[in-house]
Amino acid sequence: MSPELRHLRYLLAVAEHGSFTRAAEDLHVSQPTLSQQIRQLERLVGAPLLDRTGRAVRLTDAGEVYARHARLALAELDAADRAVHDVEDLSRGHLRLAYTPTFAAYLIGPLIAELRARHPGITLDIRETNQDVIESGLLADDIDVGIGFAGGHLPGIEAATLFTETLSLVGADRRTARSRLPAAKLAEYDLALLNREFVTRLHIDAYFREQGVSPRILVEANSIHAVIEAVQLTELATILPDGIARDHPRLTTVALDPPLPTRIAVLLCRESAYRTAAARAFFGLARDWSARQAV
Repeated sequence: MSPELRHLRYLLAVAEHGSFTRAAEDLHVSQPTLSQQIRQLERLVGAPLLDRTGRAVRLTDAGEVYARHARLALAELDAADRAVHDVEDLSRGHLRLAYTPTFAAYLIGPLIAELRARHPGITLDIRETNQDVIESGLLADDIDVGIGFAGGHLPGIEAATLFTETLSLVGADRRTARSRLPAAKLAEYDLALLNREFVTRLHIDAYFREQGVSPRILVEANSIHAVIEAVQLTELATILPDGIARDHPRLTTVALDPPLPTRIAVLLCRESAYRTAAARAFFGLARDWSARQAV
């Protein structure tokens, strides 16, 4: 007899919860049934997989090794299921998309609208998070496509250039109605910026240091939408991607002199991974959108 899928799922559930009781509740099975199935698995592999002697149930050394392979096996089976159910004519399908936060303000909405217009049968799972989490999710097969920035990527991640992102001074006040602003003049503006949880803010802070600017930062926020609202309704200015102003007519952009270093926006995926028809379609429409913006 060989281990079955339920054995793998039961073992991983107990390891995740650290408890037979909570794992049984999560799996909707009785605790005696769960215990019996785990012991059956241990007999099949010929080694104890769980340490039951402490207050919490933990994987043994052999269990750690076995669980790692079990996770990979279940991930591959999930990928196989998606491949079987993939429909080339895109009358249905599913896409798991993740992106870094600043893209929410000007890129994700248009791409979703275009995907819906072209392929309304595709369902979406969308999440906003940092790039490290995106790349780890791609490697774990929890995400199909990511949008982030070019740079040092985790081994196994493939990046395809989408467009070049430029950061500028953005505001609704009349003072920002000019073509170019020397970096030293930034010290005269009251600023609303993203907080330091954002890579964009770290990029901006590095620019301030390089230019010897001591900015007057009056508002810091963990939401790009909060920054945009503050700038639209007050005399505050901010530094954000140029693309944001396209969707907010009240905002104007001013190029900084010297400019902030540009960043390359990229589409991210796992190397050699099976790419569903929905993922391939998204790659195509994202590139089409990017090409239109460059015209």
